[in-house]
Amino acid sequence: MVKTASFGVMHLGIAFGVSYALTGNVAIAGAITFVEPLVNTVAHYFFDKAWDSPRWKAWRASRRAHPVVPAAA
Repeated sequence: MVKTASFGVMHLGIAFGVSYALTGNVAIAGAITFVEPLVNTVAHYFFDKAWDSPRWKAWRASRRAHPVVPAAA
């Protein structure tokens, strides 16, 4: 859990630093720092639901059964 928490703190620091470097505005950078993880959390919820759907499970299984082999150059 300590590793996860420290990664979360690092992620927020990087998000703030990049946002501030791009905008030069502390308020906007702060908003981005907290809004982005919230949006990612919601997106992850729907991604998991799609990933676990029977349709995508069948598609992934078909990829394992018949892997795509790149053509020789």
